[in-house]
Amino acid sequence: MLDVGCGPGNITADLALRVPRGSVIGIDQSDEIVARATNDYPPDTQANLSFRVGNVFALDFADATFDVVYVHQVLQHLHDPVSALREMRRVLKPAGLLAAREADFGGFIWWPGDPQLDRWMDLYHRVTRRNGADADGGRQLKSWARAAGFDEMSVTSTNWTYESDDQRAWWGGLWADRVVKSEFARQAIEYSLATNDELELMSAAFRRWAEEPDAVFVVPCFEVLARR
Repeated sequence: MLDVGCGPGNITADLALRVPRGSVIGIDQSDEIVARATNDYPPDTQANLSFRVGNVFALDFADATFDVVYVHQVLQHLHDPVSALREMRRVLKPAGLLAAREADFGGFIWWPGDPQLDRWMDLYHRVTRRNGADADGGRQLKSWARAAGFDEMSVTSTNWTYESDDQRAWWGGLWADRVVKSEFARQAIEYSLATNDELELMSAAFRRWAEEPDAVFVVPCFEVLARR
């Protein structure tokens, strides 16, 4: 199994536990992230798990290598998701399985409303468009897979719902930090789309939302299971 865009490796490690007789490789473009994943999940604890630096547009594997290619919340960040999916299809064995999932930012719903959260959503779309990507990737996942050559597929959708105290604290805190400290924040300022002060206001809005006991945030996701 190949996990494309594995990030810190926690999902990759869970996948490796599910296929003890197989091997799972996680790839990410960041040397730093791959080093972190390797340190957190060393080979002596899960012998069938490994991580390496990789380029989704030029996977360093022979044709027909993998039974499964898994890609989770990655395609929406790419300037050419169809080319990436074609490359994933190349490394799949005949009848191998692509398992892809993408959120759709344009479908996010939250309560209570806040003008600063509206501003955040608009800014997120503008930053991703500036990067040549599409934050509303979920709704396009089926079309991307078909354009990449997959024609036998199952398409589903699910929601992530954040409403309990713990869920609101995690989701609100996650975005409160991302809005001011992540690559998104750096790019928003670099592209002159927002100022530090504006980002701080959006961050505070997420913390306000998290503290509201009636608050709800729903994230729609689309999934594709497709055979090569």
